[in-house]
Amino acid sequence: MTNEFLFQKIKEKKSFLCVGLDVDLEKIPKHLLKEEDPIFSFSKAIIDATHTYAVAFKTNLAFFEAYGVKGLKSFKKVSDYLNDRYPYHFTIADAKRGDIGNTAARYAKAYFENFGYDAITVAPYMGKDAVSPFLEYKNKRTILLVLTSNTSAKDFQYSKENDLLLFEKILKFSQDWDNSKNLMYVVGATKSESLKSIRKIVPESFLLVPGIGAQGGSLKEVVNVGLNSQCGLLVNSSRAIIYASDNYDFDIVAAEKAKNLQLEMKDYLKSAAII
Repeated sequence: MTNEFLFQKIKEKKSFLCVGLDVDLEKIPKHLLKEEDPIFSFSKAIIDATHTYAVAFKTNLAFFEAYGVKGLKSFKKVSDYLNDRYPYHFTIADAKRGDIGNTAARYAKAYFENFGYDAITVAPYMGKDAVSPFLEYKNKRTILLVLTSNTSAKDFQYSKENDLLLFEKILKFSQDWDNSKNLMYVVGATKSESLKSIRKIVPESFLLVPGIGAQGGSLKEVVNVGLNSQCGLLVNSSRAIIYASDNYDFDIVAAEKAKNLQLEMKDYLKSAAII
């Protein structure tokens, strides 16, 4: 999916919402535990309930891997369901992979070819050759972890060298890589104060912004400094939507939460004359 196509979907839906599928069997409604595959049943219900308001879905692989082979089978079913039923939604494998050479190439093949995702999150710590195999897929997107929402982000990401913070260095270096136009970047919503410097380096790039809702990030603050002429934002919400209710109406409540965010996003897009 190209940036242009994604932008078109954002305008059509008046939304830049990404719904995160972080499926925890300890948090899903108890009645679903009786299902043959409760992970898939929950994911399917959330997808069906929120697809009208979202332009993207982010499948967090750790929450599937935690259940071993059974969880991976559920991951495959969720991936296939997204590809088959919602092919015009942008799909992200939140795998945070980061290795070099043949290993990175195998990860790229797994998620881009076998699971059919549009994008994957990648840790750039090992440098260019850990990212290049993903960028060889010209119709796919590689989302670099740049600045995260967690408390310990400051341990390394704000390290300074030659007047550049580490996250700024990653942004600058990555602009010179082959097919760098296919890069997107993870910037946590709780780091909105750093978005100004990020936008100076990558003014046209799409940013994946987690941390809205349960992690305390402000959508308004993110939009004020992160929005560009083609929106340039995918704002992810996971727990605040998918676990808004643990009763039989969980999917209805999830849809309401997603709709509320979509309506807020619509206002911001109108104010910016994007729609």
